[in-house]
Amino acid sequence: MADRLGTAGRQAAVLDTVGLTADWLRRNQYADGHWRGPLEGDTILESEYILILAWADKLSAPEVPGAARRILKEQLPGGGWSIYPGGPIDVSASVKAYFALKLTGYSPQSEPLLRAAQAISRAGGPWAVNSFTRFYLALLGQISYASCPAVPPEMVLLPEWFPVNLHRVSAWSRTMIVPLSLIWAYKPVRYIPADGGIAELFSPQSASGGVRTAPLSGGKSGGWSRFFLGIDRMLKGCEALGLEPLRSRAVAECRRWMLERFDESDGLGAIFPPIVWSIVALRAMGCEDDSPEVQECWRQLAGLVEHEDDGTTRLEPCRSPVWDTALSLRALSDAHRAACRNGDAATLRGSAARLDAAVDWLLEREVRTSGDWTHRVAAVPPSGWCFEYANRFYPDVDDTAMVVIALATWREALAGVADAGRLARAAAAIERARQWLEAMQNTDGGWGAFDRNNDFELLCKVPFADHNAMIDPSSPDLAGRVLEAFGRIGLRVGHPAVDRAITYLRSVQEADGSWYGRWGVNYIYGAWQAIEGLRAVGVPVEDRAVAAAADWLAHHQQDCGGWGETPASYADRSLAGSGEPTASQTAWAVAGLVAAGRHDSREARRGVQWLVSRQATGGTWEEREFTGTGFPKVFYLRYHYYPVYFPLMALSRWWSATQMATVVPVRHAKTGPSMVGNGNGSREHVA
Repeated sequence: MADRLGTAGRQAAVLDTVGLTADWLRRNQYADGHWRGPLEGDTILESEYILILAWADKLSAPEVPGAARRILKEQLPGGGWSIYPGGPIDVSASVKAYFALKLTGYSPQSEPLLRAAQAISRAGGPWAVNSFTRFYLALLGQISYASCPAVPPEMVLLPEWFPVNLHRVSAWSRTMIVPLSLIWAYKPVRYIPADGGIAELFSPQSASGGVRTAPLSGGKSGGWSRFFLGIDRMLKGCEALGLEPLRSRAVAECRRWMLERFDESDGLGAIFPPIVWSIVALRAMGCEDDSPEVQECWRQLAGLVEHEDDGTTRLEPCRSPVWDTALSLRALSDAHRAACRNGDAATLRGSAARLDAAVDWLLEREVRTSGDWTHRVAAVPPSGWCFEYANRFYPDVDDTAMVVIALATWREALAGVADAGRLARAAAAIERARQWLEAMQNTDGGWGAFDRNNDFELLCKVPFADHNAMIDPSSPDLAGRVLEAFGRIGLRVGHPAVDRAITYLRSVQEADGSWYGRWGVNYIYGAWQAIEGLRAVGVPVEDRAVAAAADWLAHHQQDCGGWGETPASYADRSLAGSGEPTASQTAWAVAGLVAAGRHDSREARRGVQWLVSRQATGGTWEEREFTGTGFPKVFYLRYHYYPVYFPLMALSRWWSATQMATVVPVRHAKTGPSMVGNGNGSREHVA
């Protein structure tokens, strides 16, 4: 779409684009009302799947050849494997990929493995891998458990007043630590034939046979890191001397804790690593493979297997139905409102019923029972939503806020026509969620994902913490999301929780005007969500924080009109806002500019043009890049529906803003005049 089309032509093209994408989403909605797009990680998942099957003597499983094919497909030209497209070699991913391929029959003299071995050597060799990888190597007899960090089961017995206890670590680490501590206690090993091992990757001195051992460094420096390494050595020494007076009691409590959290959940934590560790832990404790507990774990793991059309097998880290459904409902509700303003009866036919079905599906999945979060939160009626189909111990702030936004957007879009009973159920759920979100607010004014005040940074120094996610502190994108949810249901500046969150966002804004994005890549995501939140609760467009963030977005638009940012920006701040342009990140930037009152800026128009001109004929956008974040610097995600519902949302909101706007010239520092307003001459949130 050429910029010379003018306003009318641009608006017509946007409506056509919105209609195509809305139709695509409606066609891909499940019969029960929900959506779930593929969730893709890197080859660590396929490699670990093959490694656990090898440990369980299940390498004959039909999924194995396809998993190996995917590992080979993703090998870098230099021989190793990265953790996101276009990224550098990651030594842990590469060692696991090499090991998995050997276990499936590839010779170390084959061209892929020769290249891989050379790349691994250049990256530091197998001793440079992280803690999780060391445990896999120990399980299969390649290294000694002495080379893994100690994860003593006695930790589960530590009281909550103790400086270090189970609820001081993040929820996802908690679900990994408990089964890993059982593995540590029993130290199960399956010795595989020598020709299936990776002795050739180790130094000649250690490759002569036997189990290899190296001291644990954790890749950390500083006094506290040395202190915890000393604790690690002390724990191992006590075990060697048999000084474990509480071991049997701790093991029993770990087992009870783990099995309790299987209930009404898609496996422990509903994510791949704890499900795998649970299998090993239960088997190590004496459970047979056909026992109900172990079979449940295998069933949940099988549910994460995806067979691709190209013959490869892909493992998902978890399922994302609540997140995808909330965002699809939100985007379609925005599109519905745009169609209403345009009087597009054809687009509206059948739309309301599909939105209602999504609302019903979400309402049925509200978590109304207590979970781990209750350990650090004052009494409040249980409420919230999890990310997956079922994960009752772990509702999270991000999904809960997004569901509230989606329900509120649906309520606005169908005002006057929605069923009264459904509206009442939604209103009750929104009120419960509001109370829960307020109770989950951290003392610094922000929010973490799963727990309140989970910010004990000292824990990041322990040897096991090299997955970069030991704690769950406040993050700007979550604070922005919750503020947006609060604003959508009527809370404004002056409300205590809102004011604390605004103060938090002001305190953590970067000097250049952006915000860090913990759960999406990266500063584009953070800037967009913080702007949305501030504007939703009534912070004006002239506010310094809002204007600076909008200026930052405008400044980082690329010559083509799109926006993109590489995951490398988590390690190198100079790369903030730079990378291959993507549909999802361009949509975030456009939405941020719209929220900041700059829908008629040149940057917003060019971003809209970029999205419209790159839409595929079916209504979606091509996006191979990983723009979702699991653990910064460690694990990233490709949400296959991100380049669907985010562009739909941004374009719908841009179109609505152009219809609502009254021409009110406002000069911005870097972008020149733009038009803001809501049709009544007042500068209010036009989303």
